Amino acid sequence: MDWLYVLMPISGVTIFWPGLVILGVGVGIIGGFFGMGGAWMVTPGLNILGFPMAFAIGTDIAHMAGKSLISTMRHGKFGNVDYKLGLIMLVGTVVGFEVGAQMIMWLERLGNVEMIVRLLYLVLLGLIAWMVFADVSKKRRKDREARAKGQAVDALSTGIEWHKTLHKIKIWPMINLEVAGIRCTAWLPIGISFFTGWLAGILGIGGGLIRMPALLYLLGCPTHVAVGTDLFEVMISGLYGAFTYTMKGRTELVAAVIMLVGAAVGAQIGTVATKYIKGYGIRIAFGLAVVGCALSIILKLLAKEIVAYKVLLDNASTTLVLGLVSAMSLYIAIKMVQGAKAEVAAKKKK
Repeated sequence: MDWLYVLMPISGVTIFWPGLVILGVGVGIIGGFFGMGGAWMVTPGLNILGFPMAFAIGTDIAHMAGKSLISTMRHGKFGNVDYKLGLIMLVGTVVGFEVGAQMIMWLERLGNVEMIVRLLYLVLLGLIAWMVFADVSKKRRKDREARAKGQAVDALSTGIEWHKTLHKIKIWPMINLEVAGIRCTAWLPIGISFFTGWLAGILGIGGGLIRMPALLYLLGCPTHVAVGTDLFEVMISGLYGAFTYTMKGRTELVAAVIMLVGAAVGAQIGTVATKYIKGYGIRIAFGLAVVGCALSIILKLLAKEIVAYKVLLDNASTTLVLGLVSAMSLYIAIKMVQGAKAEVAAKKKK
């Protein structure tokens, strides 16, 4: 079965190439659907397949940049991108990203990069999963209370409403974001972008893993606008990140190209699917994907500690992350087909 493995010329590791194809196609679909580059799944996925963490980060960012460009163009046609918001966030994203990338180089010299990045991932994934499901739970409770009082359910209401408190901050300059329907201080999106840019640099993500929830819960963007605008920002940070990591010699271009070919197709499917799966359907699916990704990282960490079961746990971790990508992609693709069929049927009745 040697033909299933290919030697990566820059990193010098031998990789199971069908795993790269699955990651590329699957994360293309998932990234286009959730409004993020998908690196929160691909970076640990590449590391699980055999890439050293620094190469996993650089390679994923390179593939993510091209894929996000395709998804952003698609979302722009649907009117889901607030370009003004994205450009305002650019400054914080670039500065934060460089700070994070320099920290990775420092940790790599100390030899602590693998464990620290994985632990940071776990903490981040846990916080985001809690936030998403707490939001869904509060939203459902609000809806139940409204029905019990005989009131109409507000389709636009949310569970977590931290943005309402943050919008009370009136520090100059104030900005109007027409597409998102928001008026706030410019320092709010700039602060969010700096933090997510830092995460992008240190964890090898486009920042979308935290930026999409931040746009929802801290800025108050509608879900579809958060998805499209986040992809625009992922594209910017991804292009900059691909350049800086390539200059640092931590990008495996062969693997990036393999994934990008599949991702280009998958991104089209995921983007179109947002037309048929709206609001809290996207948030619930996102939360489940985060939980699954966290479990795969835990298995990988346990494999380091429990030597007797190392092979079993490593294989379980690889199977889980690839299975999660495949299952989530299939779900999104099926929902897209069902939605498209229903739309066509409705047009025929008119």
